[in-house]
Amino acid sequence: MSQTDQDQFSSRWGIVLASLGMAIGAGNLWRFPRLAGQYGGTFILLWILFLFIWSIPLLLAEFSIGKKFKKGVIGSYAQLAGEKYTWMGFFVTICTLGIAFYYSIVTAWALRYLGFSLGNLFDTQPLSEKLVENPEYLNQFWNSISNGNWVTIGLYIFNVLLGVFVLSKGIQKGLEKANKILIPSLFFLLLIIAAIALNMDNGVLGLEYMFSINWDDFGNSRIWIEALTQSAWSTGAGWGLMMTLSSYSRKNEEVTLNTFISAFGNNTASLVAGIAILPAVFALAPSYEGAVSYLQSGNQALTFTIIPKLFSTFPGGGLLAIVFFSALFLAAFSSLLPMIELFTRNLNDLGFTRKSAMTRVVIFFILFGFPSAYSLDFFSNQDWVWGVGLIVTGLFILFAVVKSGAKKFKEELVDEDSDFKVSTNYFVICMSGNILLALFLIYWWLSQGYSDYPWFDANGHWNLFDVYSNASIITQWGAVIVIGFLMNKFLYNKFAAKK
Repeated sequence: MSQTDQDQFSSRWGIVLASLGMAIGAGNLWRFPRLAGQYGGTFILLWILFLFIWSIPLLLAEFSIGKKFKKGVIGSYAQLAGEKYTWMGFFVTICTLGIAFYYSIVTAWALRYLGFSLGNLFDTQPLSEKLVENPEYLNQFWNSISNGNWVTIGLYIFNVLLGVFVLSKGIQKGLEKANKILIPSLFFLLLIIAAIALNMDNGVLGLEYMFSINWDDFGNSRIWIEALTQSAWSTGAGWGLMMTLSSYSRKNEEVTLNTFISAFGNNTASLVAGIAILPAVFALAPSYEGAVSYLQSGNQALTFTIIPKLFSTFPGGGLLAIVFFSALFLAAFSSLLPMIELFTRNLNDLGFTRKSAMTRVVIFFILFGFPSAYSLDFFSNQDWVWGVGLIVTGLFILFAVVKSGAKKFKEELVDEDSDFKVSTNYFVICMSGNILLALFLIYWWLSQGYSDYPWFDANGHWNLFDVYSNASIITQWGAVIVIGFLMNKFLYNKFAAKK
């Protein structure tokens, strides 16, 4: 299928904004503050480290692969790695879709809280008074919308349909045009919120906590895993999303500079979000110890329960709550678009027209996203399984690059058309070294176990249904790998073989 001018980005800033839209999402406003609050400066230091040694090299590789082969993830991966490794590209695709299916629920949560904030604005009883009468009011609202709530379910379906509608307009008129509005608006809103939080009493304590380092924490494997997976989760490294976006790039598109802009823009947005939310926790908590205890609980609802409470404490806060949850929705929706496009692009490679592919996308998102919309435990399980799965997808992409020759890959694919170049030794060392790092982290993580019964339950049965069990993760990964391996020849012929 030949690519027309309308099927590619019109300029460098078109693909840069799309890359920022892919990277800057709910992971910055919802996931990063939760982890930074849980682990403090130790996590942030490791997260920055992994940006340079894991995420940027992977993003450079993905951008180059998509630009070179102009196919979806399965097809592009197979053409680089070879026919018998097509199943690895299949795993990358399924892992990303596993994230996409539950990620669409976060967009619904953002809309629920946007509606909640609008309702409070016109309510005769201020939110601050409701919280005096019932301190658990916000927690109760969160529990009501995150489990078995049909309004939430309806909104996530609406967001999927909205995403499909935008992308049905094509790359230039759909994805590129949307990101020109979404990304600048998001950065502007984040800066406003951060400025407000830092000017609150005790807000600076949150900043100090956020960047304080506990050296004993470096011996905790979970923090290393969380730092790497958050870097990958947020930047999009190992997802195949950059591979998908770059398949629509112009022939002579700059690889290295575009990748660095996307990576640094993403980390900047995460830090601004952390600076907005963690100081707010310390400003609102009854004591320093209470703030630390709340943050270290790792509450999924951190962003959703703290921000409304923060804005209820001063005049005009109701309007700013609307601003924040609008920003959260923009962030989540801008990242959902490339996830939908990844699925669509692979279906295009199967021969489906864009219209028929979009119809199938809607059906799959509704079918496989529903369990996460209905159950917060299922959502948390999928976040854990496929979030950690990004180490495996990254490992597979690293393998493909090293197999093809990392030095040759860098010189012929990464450096081609790039005015700004990184050291070849840096790239080659990261490609090879990260394979060992990934294998070590997976082993370290499996040996620790983050459930009371990581493999077998108290009755000796395989602990498949525990939210955080090793058994649940290995079973789901294993099922995808086995299916991909058994279908390997079929997948290659359908996605990668020249028609």
